[in-house]
Amino acid sequence: MSVHMQMDVSNLHKDLLAMCTQVEDMIHRAVDQLSEPNFETSRQLVDEDNDIDRKDVEIEDACLKVLALYQPVAIDLRRIAAVMKISGELERVADLAVSIAERACGLLNSPQVQVPDELKGMAQRAIGMLHRSIDAYVDLDSTAARKVCLEDDEIDDLNRELIEQLIRQMHKHPEQLDALLHLFSAVRQVERVADHATNIAEDVVYLVEGRIIRHAHKLNVDKPGS
Repeated sequence: MSVHMQMDVSNLHKDLLAMCTQVEDMIHRAVDQLSEPNFETSRQLVDEDNDIDRKDVEIEDACLKVLALYQPVAIDLRRIAAVMKISGELERVADLAVSIAERACGLLNSPQVQVPDELKGMAQRAIGMLHRSIDAYVDLDSTAARKVCLEDDEIDDLNRELIEQLIRQMHKHPEQLDALLHLFSAVRQVERVADHATNIAEDVVYLVEGRIIRHAHKLNVDKPGS
């Protein structure tokens, strides 16, 4: 890797980590809204989401310039590809942060509807997955990344259980339908946070091992040496 390319790639890495930190903070605050909805916080998240959109475009543009200028190969090429893909995943998580906060604020007019503890727990687990997937990227740890991927099935199970619970409540309390729909949407958004965390983890595996494991049915058949 040339000195100039090394500097450009290092700057990309720094920009992506700054984006990671901001998005993690956004999703934390959005999930907190499930307990204490606040319109001002939601507005702030919208403004920050616009900033993340701008950063995503800037990172993609910088990645394309590196590809055009240096024509990297092997691990260098995978690094640029991973940065571009992870940036896109983070941009989508920022969108979800806004959506979760908006759904939480939608419950303010229906104080009789309580956010299930299971949803709060699911949200914290999804945030944990996102944090660990980012750590795996920083540490270039594909083993940790694969563990994040395996957690996604558990989140999917929680998602199904919560959806079924909410549907039962809708039938039992039709007068609460609007509020329950907000909760329904919040559950789906949280589940998607876990999906994006999984995608980032898969990108880390690609970066470190050169293996594309997305859509693989069984991760254990794709381990190195298998």
